[in-house]
Amino acid sequence: MKSLILAAALALGANSAFAADKYVLDASHSQVLFSYSHLGYSTTYGMFSGFEGEIMFDADAPANSSVNVSMPVMSMLTGWEQRTGHFMSDDFFGAAEGDMVTFTSTGIEVTGEDTAKITGDLTMNDVTKSVVLDAKLNKSGDHPMAGKPWMGFDATTTLVRSDFGLGAFAPAVSDEVALNISIEAMKAE
Repeated sequence: MKSLILAAALALGANSAFAADKYVLDASHSQVLFSYSHLGYSTTYGMFSGFEGEIMFDADAPANSSVNVSMPVMSMLTGWEQRTGHFMSDDFFGAAEGDMVTFTSTGIEVTGEDTAKITGDLTMNDVTKSVVLDAKLNKSGDHPMAGKPWMGFDATTTLVRSDFGLGAFAPAVSDEVALNISIEAMKAE
């Protein structure tokens, strides 16, 4: 059963014109954490939070389900104002108001009762690449406080930042960036 829910909730980027239920991300409980090695001395962390997205969930036909997420580049948090400013500079994003990072699912491979590999198109810095998320369904059911259907999952992947035109200072500053994603989604009204 969990496999079916995971497949439907995260999946296949297909046409969702059938009996799909819409779930929207709970921005207050959805984060993308990233980390990378800084010159081999330390691991540096950052985060995106408060972003938007939706899951079209078709319980009868999981292949008709999809997920779409978008987050403003300028919403990045690094814990140090100068680092955030550097990431927004032309060395990296050259970010302007309205620049977005997006993920749109294109496929899924269920790997266990509550796990899957989710493939999707990640667009960042005007470059789109296919990425695979190792995902785990944490829980689904009625939220104890909201009183309506809710889903939550975690996912991980590793990106090569130079693939997205963000390779400044590599390899001294690691080209690989680890992502840890935690998402909650509530059934839309």
